[in-house]
Amino acid sequence: LELGLERSIPGAHTVWQVEQNEYARAVLAKHWPNARRYQDVREVGAHNLEPVDICIGGFPCQDLSAAGNLAGLNGDRSGLWFEFLRIADEIRSDWIIVENVHHTWRRWVPVVRQNLDDIGYGSVPLRLSAADVGAWHRRRRVFILAHTNCKLLRQLSRRWCRPDWQNTKEHVRPNRWPPPSGPRRADDGLSRRVDRLRCLGNAVVPQVAEVVGRVIMELEHADL
Repeated sequence: LELGLERSIPGAHTVWQVEQNEYARAVLAKHWPNARRYQDVREVGAHNLEPVDICIGGFPCQDLSAAGNLAGLNGDRSGLWFEFLRIADEIRSDWIIVENVHHTWRRWVPVVRQNLDDIGYGSVPLRLSAADVGAWHRRRRVFILAHTNCKLLRQLSRRWCRPDWQNTKEHVRPNRWPPPSGPRRADDGLSRRVDRLRCLGNAVVPQVAEVVGRVIMELEHADL
């Protein structure tokens, strides 16, 4: 998420990150050494988080999945969304961006949008996949873009539904990624393979997050 926004929004930089997984925090520390990191989303808020222009993140999807207990946003893990919501309400960023899985969107998108509306943010859901930016897999995600300016969001809603806007080079720019050549195995000397695979599973394709950043940039400079 951070990498995609930093690539597409001039001058953007990551100020802080909240991540409970120790290995994932180490990866973040390697790539964003100047950002502050916190371990528990339940222990951060306006008292220790610097205000930012964009507050972006995901929340655990296990309770939304058909493979899980289907507790939804009432579950112990997916219910961490309400901590995200609390933080968003406390720091009042211009933009709030929420990301999660697509295949269970009916279980979370309406609730999240209503919650955001309750704290004064209108929202528009954007559906994107890795295939949209030229990857050989789908990895479909939903991004909810929220802002207090309803006029801005109406503009987004109208324009996002137009194929000629979605598919312009400024927004969805397919990369010419090489075709898969089959599995390869090598001893790269790196340990913690399970942790690495878990991080990959939770990650967002940076080029997809770039699309979201370019959408924000165009709306910020649009003649409304």
